[in-house]
Amino acid sequence: MDEKQNKEHEHFFGAAKVVAALTLLSRVLGMVRDMTITWLGANRTTDAFWFAFFIPNLFRRLFGEGALSAAFVPVFTETTEGGSIEKAGRLLANVLTLLGVFLLGVLVLVQVGLLVWITFWPGASADEIEVRRLLVTLLAIMMPFMVTVCLLGLASAALNCRGHFAYPAFAPIMLNISMIVAAVWLAPMMADLPAKLRTIAWSVPLAGVIQLIGVLWLLKRSGFPVRPRLLPIEGGVRQMLRLMGPALLGVGLLQISSLFDLFMAWALTRTDASPTLSLLGFTLACPLEPGVLVRYNAANRLYQLPMGVLAISLGVAVFPLLSRYAARNDMPNFRESLNRALRLALMEGLVTGTGLFILAEPIIKLIFQHGKFTPESASEAAFILRMYVLGMWAYCSYQMFARAFYSLKDMSTPLRVSSRLVVVYILLISFLVWIPGLGAGAFGVATATTQTINVLVMAYLLRKRLGRFGGRKLAASVMRSALACAAMAGALYLLQWQMAGMPNWQVVAVCVPAGAAVFVGAAYLMRAPELGELLGAMKRRKPDQAEIK
Repeated sequence: MDEKQNKEHEHFFGAAKVVAALTLLSRVLGMVRDMTITWLGANRTTDAFWFAFFIPNLFRRLFGEGALSAAFVPVFTETTEGGSIEKAGRLLANVLTLLGVFLLGVLVLVQVGLLVWITFWPGASADEIEVRRLLVTLLAIMMPFMVTVCLLGLASAALNCRGHFAYPAFAPIMLNISMIVAAVWLAPMMADLPAKLRTIAWSVPLAGVIQLIGVLWLLKRSGFPVRPRLLPIEGGVRQMLRLMGPALLGVGLLQISSLFDLFMAWALTRTDASPTLSLLGFTLACPLEPGVLVRYNAANRLYQLPMGVLAISLGVAVFPLLSRYAARNDMPNFRESLNRALRLALMEGLVTGTGLFILAEPIIKLIFQHGKFTPESASEAAFILRMYVLGMWAYCSYQMFARAFYSLKDMSTPLRVSSRLVVVYILLISFLVWIPGLGAGAFGVATATTQTINVLVMAYLLRKRLGRFGGRKLAASVMRSALACAAMAGALYLLQWQMAGMPNWQVVAVCVPAGAAVFVGAAYLMRAPELGELLGAMKRRKPDQAEIK
């Protein structure tokens, strides 16, 4: 690797630290946001809020962070690498305008669909009808966020390709602050729970507008036009559409599983009016309790925190780097960068998964058990969290594998794998949710199982395509991390046994730093190079290509 490539390499991995720091702040504020809303209680009414909030976020994952970005980054990078900044600017203006028009059309269709839905909705008890009306109202309020957040995601991808990572990582903080202000200061002024939830809902599209204004201003300062531009259509748009088709279908299939979770949780919740469900001629007791979406969200918030801090931020930073190496056909550096990212992601996934599994209950109770969120609800949320973190290592490493394929402009391979696994996931959920004692934990077990299969299959297929990309180094890294996690687990179980009956804040305050210290100490004794990289003590050296085996 020459000096220029070495600086470029270190710049992108250094950017991962900036993204990680800002994402950590965002996730912490996101935790505070969810705390303030969860404290309103786990019931059918608060379930309606989380259902409505998840819907525009599904579109964000599909367009803002999913298929469109995956197709846009390689084409945009290739255009800028060719030295044509003006052409890249026209391409960006084209894509932003086309996406905006498309999303406005989707928004109109959804709003019309909501009116038809509420008009012809089948009858139910008076209380259930009120909850359903609230759900439709909340959806109508928050759906415009879909437009602004998707445009934000695309514009942020363009900034990332130019080496600007700070604002895209900072933008979600604005949403969290807006919702916290609404939940803490404005909602308490409202008379009843539905009014409180509507007040919080209005803060979502407001934050979306502010986020979008900021990123458009930065694009203008970077020399890219922000005026709408439909015609003429740049040639890169057609290339993106060809790449986006398989990716859109693949990411869309993955989001179907998330949507399936929502509808399963909502439909299988036991209410006073509908305690049972008729299925294939059998009458079955609904397996889920009201408030399941609130508990589900609490568990999701905690297991996604470490993913955002390193895995997703590392994936965001490494994607343009891998795209550059792919555009130059520089496969040795491509493999080395991928190996490095995988080792970091696997270490983070193993240590955080182990820690969250052991400390799930005291952490959930410390953060969420307040107001109308009861100890029973906290224990159920902790159980769901334990089931999810069984696959933490897979969630983290998947981010790297997916971006490796996308940077090679291969959208079809992730599509083929994910499309098959969505079917597996739905079948698993449909079976597991009825198992006594498992309940909502089925969502976690099914997610961990399918994502583990996904990562193993993608690793096999990528090795067939690239050849060896450091399997021995990866295996040695996983072994070191597993041994360090075992030492940490022993220390945490011992500490919990010694601190039985003590307040949750004391258990968390002692166990988290103690567990981290044991892990770091064990990794240090084994001279794990990943530890230095995670702590920011990376040594700059030329990669030994003999190690890429």
